Amino acid sequence: MCTVILLSRPGHAWPVLIAANRDEMLDRAADPPGPWWPDRPGVVGGRDRSGGGTWMAVNRNGVVATVLNRPGSLGPAPGKRSRGELPLLALAEPDATAAAAAIAALPAAEWRSFNMVIADRHAAFFLRGLGEGRPEALPLPPGISMVTAHDPNDLTSPRTARHLPRFQAAPPPVPEAKDWTAWARLLADRDTSGDPAAPRGVALNVPPLAGFGTVSASLLALGAGGTVQWLFAPGPPDRAPFQAVPL
Repeated sequence: MCTVILLSRPGHAWPVLIAANRDEMLDRAADPPGPWWPDRPGVVGGRDRSGGGTWMAVNRNGVVATVLNRPGSLGPAPGKRSRGELPLLALAEPDATAAAAAIAALPAAEWRSFNMVIADRHAAFFLRGLGEGRPEALPLPPGISMVTAHDPNDLTSPRTARHLPRFQAAPPPVPEAKDWTAWARLLADRDTSGDPAAPRGVALNVPPLAGFGTVSASLLALGAGGTVQWLFAPGPPDRAPFQAVPL
Protein backbone atom coordinates (compact mmCIF):
# COMPACT_ATOMS: atom_id res chain seq x y z
CA MET A 1 0.00 0.00 0.00
CA CYS A 2 1.68 3.20 -1.19
CA THR A 3 0.76 6.69 0.02
CA VAL A 4 0.41 9.98 -1.85
CA ILE A 5 -0.28 13.28 -0.09
CA LEU A 6 -1.17 16.27 -2.25
CA LEU A 7 -1.63 19.87 -1.17
CA SER A 8 -3.53 21.99 -3.71
CA ARG A 9 -3.17 25.76 -3.35
CA PRO A 10 -4.71 27.58 -6.35
CA GLY A 11 -3.17 31.00 -6.86
CA HIS A 12 -0.05 30.20 -4.82
CA ALA A 13 3.47 30.46 -6.24
CA TRP A 14 3.70 26.70 -5.64
CA PRO A 15 0.13 25.53 -6.28
CA VAL A 16 0.78 21.79 -5.91
CA LEU A 17 2.97 20.00 -3.35
CA ILE A 18 3.23 16.20 -3.24
CA ALA A 19 4.76 13.74 -0.77
CA ALA A 20 4.78 10.01 -1.50
CA ASN A 21 6.10 6.75 -0.10
CA ARG A 22 6.37 3.71 -2.34
CA ASP A 23 5.64 0.41 -0.61
CA GLU A 24 6.65 -2.71 -2.54
CA MET A 25 8.20 -6.16 -2.35
CA LEU A 26 11.79 -5.59 -1.34
CA ASP A 27 13.20 -7.82 -4.08
CA ARG A 28 11.35 -6.03 -6.89
CA ALA A 29 14.15 -4.19 -8.67
CA ALA A 30 13.69 -0.54 -9.62
CA ASP A 31 15.69 2.40 -10.94
CA PRO A 32 15.59 5.94 -9.50
CA PRO A 33 13.86 8.69 -11.47
CA GLY A 34 15.41 9.27 -14.87
CA PRO A 35 14.57 9.55 -18.59
CA TRP A 36 14.25 5.78 -19.03
CA TRP A 37 11.85 5.78 -22.01
CA PRO A 38 13.45 6.90 -25.30
CA ASP A 39 10.06 6.70 -27.02
CA ARG A 40 8.67 9.21 -24.48
CA PRO A 41 10.97 12.25 -24.64
CA GLY A 42 10.64 14.61 -21.71
CA VAL A 43 9.25 11.98 -19.32
CA VAL A 44 11.27 11.43 -16.12
CA GLY A 45 10.27 8.82 -13.57
CA GLY A 46 11.26 5.88 -11.46
CA ARG A 47 11.40 2.67 -13.49
CA ASP A 48 10.13 -0.69 -12.33
CA ARG A 49 12.46 -3.21 -13.94
CA SER A 50 9.89 -6.01 -13.81
CA GLY A 51 7.22 -4.34 -15.91
CA GLY A 52 9.20 -1.48 -17.44
CA GLY A 53 6.70 1.10 -16.20
CA THR A 54 6.68 3.59 -13.35
CA TRP A 55 4.97 4.38 -10.06
CA MET A 56 5.59 8.14 -10.44
CA ALA A 57 6.75 10.29 -13.33
CA VAL A 58 6.56 13.84 -14.66
CA ASN A 59 6.61 15.19 -18.22
CA ARG A 60 8.15 18.31 -19.73
CA ASN A 61 4.87 20.22 -19.29
CA GLY A 62 4.95 19.72 -15.53
CA VAL A 63 2.27 17.03 -15.38
CA VAL A 64 2.88 14.45 -12.66
CA ALA A 65 1.19 11.04 -12.58
CA THR A 66 1.43 8.34 -9.93
CA VAL A 67 -0.29 4.97 -9.50
CA LEU A 68 -1.16 2.96 -6.38
CA ASN A 69 -2.71 -0.44 -5.74
CA ARG A 70 -6.16 -0.85 -4.25
CA PRO A 71 -6.82 -3.36 -1.43
CA GLY A 72 -5.99 -6.97 -2.22
CA SER A 73 -4.32 -6.23 -5.54
CA LEU A 74 -0.58 -6.28 -4.80
CA GLY A 75 1.60 -7.56 -7.64
CA PRO A 76 0.93 -8.69 -11.21
CA ALA A 77 -1.82 -11.07 -12.31
CA PRO A 78 -2.06 -13.37 -15.35
CA GLY A 79 -3.78 -11.73 -18.27
CA LYS A 80 -3.55 -8.22 -16.80
CA ARG A 81 -1.41 -5.36 -18.05
CA SER A 82 1.12 -3.73 -15.72
CA ARG A 83 -0.28 -0.75 -13.84
CA GLY A 84 3.10 0.90 -14.35
CA GLU A 85 1.92 1.67 -17.88
CA LEU A 86 -0.79 3.98 -16.63
CA PRO A 87 1.35 6.99 -15.62
CA LEU A 88 3.20 6.75 -18.94
CA LEU A 89 -0.10 6.76 -20.83
CA ALA A 90 -1.24 9.77 -18.82
CA LEU A 91 1.97 11.70 -19.49
CA ALA A 92 1.48 11.46 -23.24
CA GLU A 93 -1.06 14.25 -22.70
CA PRO A 94 -0.21 17.97 -22.47
CA ASP A 95 -1.98 18.75 -19.19
CA ALA A 96 -3.57 17.11 -16.17
CA THR A 97 -7.14 17.56 -17.39
CA ALA A 98 -6.39 15.79 -20.68
CA ALA A 99 -4.36 13.12 -18.86
CA ALA A 100 -7.23 12.35 -16.47
CA ALA A 101 -9.65 12.15 -19.39
CA ALA A 102 -7.34 9.79 -21.27
CA ILE A 103 -7.12 7.40 -18.31
CA ALA A 104 -10.88 7.62 -17.72
CA ALA A 105 -11.46 6.47 -21.31
CA LEU A 106 -9.50 3.21 -20.88
CA PRO A 107 -11.05 -0.24 -20.31
CA ALA A 108 -10.36 -0.77 -16.60
CA ALA A 109 -10.64 -4.54 -16.90
CA GLU A 110 -7.23 -4.69 -18.61
CA TRP A 111 -5.53 -3.85 -15.29
CA ARG A 112 -5.84 -4.96 -11.70
CA SER A 113 -7.64 -2.37 -9.57
CA PHE A 114 -5.74 0.89 -9.09
CA ASN A 115 -5.76 4.42 -7.75
CA MET A 116 -4.02 7.29 -9.52
CA VAL A 117 -3.17 10.90 -8.72
CA ILE A 118 -2.60 13.20 -11.70
CA ALA A 119 -1.78 16.89 -11.32
CA ASP A 120 -0.25 19.95 -12.90
CA ARG A 121 -0.06 23.54 -11.72
CA HIS A 122 -3.67 24.13 -12.81
CA ALA A 123 -5.60 21.06 -11.64
CA ALA A 124 -5.37 17.80 -9.69
CA PHE A 125 -7.37 14.59 -10.04
CA PHE A 126 -7.94 11.27 -8.26
CA LEU A 127 -8.70 8.30 -10.50
CA ARG A 128 -10.20 5.01 -9.40
CA GLY A 129 -10.03 1.85 -11.54
CA LEU A 130 -12.05 -1.06 -10.18
CA GLY A 131 -11.31 -3.70 -12.80
CA GLU A 132 -14.46 -3.20 -14.83
CA GLY A 133 -16.06 -0.49 -16.92
CA ARG A 134 -14.08 2.74 -17.14
CA PRO A 135 -11.95 4.40 -14.46
CA GLU A 136 -13.57 7.30 -12.67
CA ALA A 137 -11.82 10.69 -12.54
CA LEU A 138 -12.61 13.06 -9.68
CA PRO A 139 -11.15 16.57 -9.18
CA LEU A 140 -9.20 16.98 -5.95
CA PRO A 141 -10.28 20.06 -3.97
CA PRO A 142 -8.01 22.73 -2.53
CA GLY A 143 -6.26 21.62 0.64
CA ILE A 144 -4.68 18.31 1.64
CA SER A 145 -5.73 15.05 0.00
CA MET A 146 -4.25 11.76 1.22
CA VAL A 147 -4.53 8.70 -1.02
CA THR A 148 -3.61 5.17 0.03
CA ALA A 149 -5.13 1.95 -1.30
CA HIS A 150 -8.42 3.63 -0.39
CA ASP A 151 -10.16 6.74 -1.69
CA PRO A 152 -8.88 10.23 -0.80
CA ASN A 153 -9.12 11.09 2.90
CA ASP A 154 -10.95 7.85 3.68
CA LEU A 155 -10.75 7.58 7.45
CA THR A 156 -11.55 3.85 7.35
CA SER A 157 -7.89 3.52 6.30
CA PRO A 158 -5.90 3.34 9.58
CA ARG A 159 -2.98 5.05 7.87
CA THR A 160 -5.14 7.94 6.70
CA ALA A 161 -6.90 8.26 10.05
CA ARG A 162 -3.55 8.62 11.82
CA HIS A 163 -1.54 10.73 9.38
CA LEU A 164 -4.00 12.99 7.55
CA PRO A 165 -4.45 15.25 10.61
CA ARG A 166 -0.68 15.37 11.04
CA PHE A 167 -0.13 16.63 7.49
CA GLN A 168 -2.98 19.10 7.89
CA ALA A 169 -1.34 20.48 11.04
CA ALA A 170 2.23 20.50 9.72
CA PRO A 171 3.76 23.68 8.27
CA PRO A 172 3.75 23.34 4.48
CA PRO A 173 7.07 22.97 2.68
CA VAL A 174 8.85 26.00 1.24
CA PRO A 175 10.23 24.72 -2.08
CA GLU A 176 12.10 27.92 -2.97
CA ALA A 177 14.16 27.39 0.18
CA LYS A 178 14.26 23.61 -0.39
CA ASP A 179 12.71 23.28 3.05
CA TRP A 180 10.64 20.10 3.26
CA THR A 181 11.51 19.42 6.89
CA ALA A 182 8.07 18.70 8.35
CA TRP A 183 6.83 16.58 5.45
CA ALA A 184 10.09 14.63 5.20
CA ARG A 185 9.83 13.84 8.92
CA LEU A 186 6.27 12.59 8.50
CA LEU A 187 7.21 10.38 5.54
CA ALA A 188 9.97 8.83 7.65
CA ASP A 189 7.65 8.00 10.56
CA ARG A 190 7.46 4.33 11.57
CA ASP A 191 5.51 5.07 14.74
CA THR A 192 2.35 3.06 15.44
CA SER A 193 1.15 5.33 18.25
CA GLY A 194 3.02 3.32 20.86
CA ASP A 195 0.64 0.39 20.44
CA PRO A 196 2.50 -2.82 19.54
CA ALA A 197 -0.83 -4.35 18.55
CA ALA A 198 -1.62 -1.54 16.10
CA PRO A 199 -1.96 -2.66 12.50
CA ARG A 200 1.28 -2.50 10.55
CA GLY A 201 -0.51 -0.39 7.94
CA VAL A 202 -0.71 2.52 10.39
CA ALA A 203 2.97 3.36 9.83
CA LEU A 204 3.56 5.71 6.92
CA ASN A 205 7.08 4.33 6.52
CA VAL A 206 6.32 0.59 6.50
CA PRO A 207 8.92 -1.50 8.37
CA PRO A 208 10.25 -4.44 6.34
CA LEU A 209 8.39 -7.64 7.08
CA ALA A 210 7.93 -10.80 5.02
CA GLY A 211 9.83 -9.20 2.15
CA PHE A 212 7.61 -6.08 1.94
CA GLY A 213 8.05 -2.49 3.08
CA THR A 214 8.64 1.12 2.08
CA VAL A 215 11.33 1.19 -0.62
CA SER A 216 11.54 4.86 -1.65
CA ALA A 217 10.05 8.30 -1.13
CA SER A 218 9.45 11.48 -3.10
CA LEU A 219 8.83 15.16 -2.39
CA LEU A 220 7.65 17.11 -5.43
CA ALA A 221 6.55 20.71 -6.03
CA LEU A 222 4.90 22.26 -9.08
CA GLY A 223 5.50 25.98 -9.47
CA ALA A 224 3.02 28.43 -10.98
CA GLY A 225 5.54 29.31 -13.68
CA GLY A 226 6.12 25.70 -14.71
CA THR A 227 9.08 24.92 -12.44
CA VAL A 228 9.20 21.36 -11.09
CA GLN A 229 11.21 20.41 -8.00
CA TRP A 230 11.58 16.70 -7.20
CA LEU A 231 13.52 15.28 -4.28
CA PHE A 232 13.91 11.48 -4.16
CA ALA A 233 15.04 9.11 -1.41
CA PRO A 234 16.25 5.80 -2.92
CA GLY A 235 15.28 3.82 0.16
CA PRO A 236 13.17 4.13 3.32
CA PRO A 237 13.09 7.86 4.07
CA ASP A 238 14.33 7.40 7.63
CA ARG A 239 17.56 5.95 6.22
CA ALA A 240 18.05 7.23 2.67
CA PRO A 241 18.71 10.97 2.15
CA PHE A 242 16.59 12.95 -0.28
CA GLN A 243 18.44 14.09 -3.39
CA ALA A 244 17.39 16.40 -6.23
CA VAL A 245 16.20 14.70 -9.42
CA PRO A 246 17.65 16.28 -12.59
CA LEU A 247 14.72 17.47 -14.72
